[in-house]
Amino acid sequence: MSPASGIQLIATIHELPRRPGELRVWRRTVDAPPDLGIDMIGVPEDSPVDLDLTLESAGDGIWVSGTVTARLVGECARCLAPLDEQRSFPLQELYYYPGKDAEEDALFVTDEQLDLEPALRDAIVLELPFSPLCRPDCKGLCPECGANLNDDPSHTHGDAVDPRWAALAALKPADDSAA
Repeated sequence: MSPASGIQLIATIHELPRRPGELRVWRRTVDAPPDLGIDMIGVPEDSPVDLDLTLESAGDGIWVSGTVTARLVGECARCLAPLDEQRSFPLQELYYYPGKDAEEDALFVTDEQLDLEPALRDAIVLELPFSPLCRPDCKGLCPECGANLNDDPSHTHGDAVDPRWAALAALKPADDSAA
């Protein structure tokens, strides 16, 4: 992560009054932080992430809501084809004012600033599929030879011969029509 990446995800709220209902629009394009994804799919580090957020003063803190749009790169879990798509994710998070009672994993306003990276990470990573697919009806790979079954759906290898009986094939006459 470049040094500026962390700073880009800090929203300053000193101009936002602490009156419930007051709001500010916060639109930015930032560099993606590292490890924004899971094994099979994620957002490439330092790629652009568009944030279109509303920061709204609430009784207990600042309600952040909006959308995050990012480029996802990965591979299909069935056929291993590369995936590259743009996708939007909803983001909704309450940042509590200091001194307010909140759950253990809650986010807080610190020095009149909001660190949006944890909310961004939750919005994207928690919505990613564990087994991303190139398309819903992906046929995957042939278990015998690894051929992509999407390219050749009628792909076959003929009848499978049990290796325990393979020695008997030598006893079979070459011309089956005599039998």
